[in-house]
Amino acid sequence: MSKNIILTNQEIEHKIKRIAYQIYETFVDEEEIVIAGIAANGFIFAQKLALALTTISTLKVSICEVKVDKQNPQLPIHTSLSKEEYKNKGLVLVDDVLNSGTTLIYAVRHFLDVPLKKFKTAVLVDRNHKKYPVKADFKGISLSTSLLEHVQVVFDDNGDNYAFLS
Repeated sequence: MSKNIILTNQEIEHKIKRIAYQIYETFVDEEEIVIAGIAANGFIFAQKLALALTTISTLKVSICEVKVDKQNPQLPIHTSLSKEEYKNKGLVLVDDVLNSGTTLIYAVRHFLDVPLKKFKTAVLVDRNHKKYPVKADFKGISLSTSLLEHVQVVFDDNGDNYAFLS
């Protein structure tokens, strides 16, 4: 199976910076926001966004890991922050790839149990094939792919990050 690189490390860095500016612009009136990343790659992407945000803004940024069972998303979702820690704050839910929307919509539902000032979503790659009416407010790239194609983001420990289509 061939790998078609759709985002290089440099392109991912540019997209992180742009999305960080968009988030800052949206939450400029807030003192503190929470960046909640869906476990694994979504959380790594969230950490990178949080770092970029702290370098360009005075916002206090808290990071939260969101654990969703991707095979059974209706099972209870666990977060590294308690509900009290994100209550009445601005929150950005982050994932690496928005495929069908299943994971993102169940994670959104989890956060709707708590009052939030603002609630936005961010993804690095939006595939435009959704089963659910969920959208990314901030996205790195939008792709119209066939249902047989697979998008994967690789965040390497050595900093060699890339996204590919297979």
